[in-house]
Amino acid sequence: MSNDPGSPFFDPNFVIYNSYETDPKYQRTFTIAWTAGIALAICAAAPRLFRSIKNGRAWQGWGIWENVYGSAYNPVQLPEKIVSRPTNQTPRAWLSMVQKYSLWRIPYINLDIGQLVILSGYYAAVVVCIFLHSPIVQSPNRAGFLAIAQLPAVFLFGTKNNVLGLLLGKGYEKLNYLHRWSGRIMFFSATIHGSLWLYNNGLGNVELDGSNKITLGIAAYSMLCLIVITSLPFVRKAAYQFFFALHMIGYVSFFVVICYHTLYAVPWIFPPLAFYGLDLLLRMIRTRIKDAVLVPVDNQMTLIHVENCDGGWIAGQHVQLRVFFSARMFESHPFTILNAPSPTSCTSSGELILAARVSGDWTKALNEAARHSEKSSRVAVMIDGPYGGSTIDLGEYENVLLVAGGSGVTFALGLLDDIVGRVINMKRTRGERTKRIQFTWCIRSFGAINWMASMLNDIATKAQDSSIDLHIKIFVTCLCDPEAVPTIPNSEVTIEKPKITNLISPFLSAKGGIETGKSGQGGGTGGLAVVVSGPRRLTFEAQNVIAQVPASTTRRIGGIALHTEVFSL
Repeated sequence: MSNDPGSPFFDPNFVIYNSYETDPKYQRTFTIAWTAGIALAICAAAPRLFRSIKNGRAWQGWGIWENVYGSAYNPVQLPEKIVSRPTNQTPRAWLSMVQKYSLWRIPYINLDIGQLVILSGYYAAVVVCIFLHSPIVQSPNRAGFLAIAQLPAVFLFGTKNNVLGLLLGKGYEKLNYLHRWSGRIMFFSATIHGSLWLYNNGLGNVELDGSNKITLGIAAYSMLCLIVITSLPFVRKAAYQFFFALHMIGYVSFFVVICYHTLYAVPWIFPPLAFYGLDLLLRMIRTRIKDAVLVPVDNQMTLIHVENCDGGWIAGQHVQLRVFFSARMFESHPFTILNAPSPTSCTSSGELILAARVSGDWTKALNEAARHSEKSSRVAVMIDGPYGGSTIDLGEYENVLLVAGGSGVTFALGLLDDIVGRVINMKRTRGERTKRIQFTWCIRSFGAINWMASMLNDIATKAQDSSIDLHIKIFVTCLCDPEAVPTIPNSEVTIEKPKITNLISPFLSAKGGIETGKSGQGGGTGGLAVVVSGPRRLTFEAQNVIAQVPASTTRRIGGIALHTEVFSL
């Protein structure tokens, strides 16, 4: 307004709010906000990415490959290089303290403090962009614009193959919580938009261009409801194939309908299509069809030996497996790779080993098909992957604690095979510093130990009389058939349920802990890597225990790193 008395005066109360001019600005503001957050996360993860590129681990996991020349793998005949630890571990110790305080788990919420902080920032950006300077009741378009603007984020965090996971050093399963919760806040935004439009239309306050726009909007919202409801945990666990099929049908239909509902949605459809298209392309590149042998250990466990797989994965990764048997060839399921690649592995050469525990109709049918033959059954399989993996490199730490619950042993065993092989077979050529490893497995029955007894025996035998101090502890939670316990070097079997606090305490103690080591070797400032795989209760307990470790202890031992792997849908 000018000081010139002749200038016209406009009362802001009578200025018409132009939603189609103003609201897209908030779409762009929100997009800048969440992409800036990703940029900061990438910068924070840059040192880890640099180390993984330097030691070659970043280039693994791009697809299973076979050694077509047929040369045998022999252990590298080089003198072992014991890498002396740096004298100053303060930066890593302080970094691990910052990270460990974010591990606290809130009761009844499947999120830790770090995840809650990230989601709070995302949710705050959405709420501010919806309600800031917005007549939301009279003109609820802003919420609709923000719902559409979240489509790129939902798809970026939901695809298995994306550049973001590589830059952050995390598998898609570690980013999937962002996919779920961003989808929920998108649904919340769409609910505000649709309900207020219907409210205004019902009162006769708003005239629409035609009933077709409302009909298409209701159809699009109904599809979002279908996606959200079928994505609830109890639905995924009870009928995963049903959930997956409706998920695919739901978002394809939503894309078509939303573009007819509003032309402003069209530009926001292309990024999700690009993310998903890249995902499909990389899946096709990674997919392999191989021969495999099914070996039934008993009526509860089936080992799958996929032949002619010499490398292309790192320990702890998993593949999506489809087995061509019976009428179940259209189902695919994720399975963790049990062994390390051939040049490193202590247990196998030229094959990839998976373990399928009987826990549903498909695994039961697979076990029965394997037991149909007296010893083994040959089948064709399709493997897509590998995916995921550990977020920490065990070779960077002098002390390693691996804890597995039930079928979570598949993840921990692969890491054990890898780190022992890197130290013994590869002679620490990548600067591995590991000196002491404790492998802990909690299982329900003595007989179940036989599932992995052969591999544990191979690894433990390899570690004997070496620079690795490996100790195996197996906890059995029921009194049944103790005579079924196999003999494994340097191992003990206990009839009790372990506590994470008791397992980690020896590593934190200055007496008899990590500062003594094997043959009097020091390890007090070499750091501790903890990997816990199994049910949620076990991983949550581990996070809270490590978050409670005093800061002085964390600094003294050179830092603590934790990776958890939850076995659930």
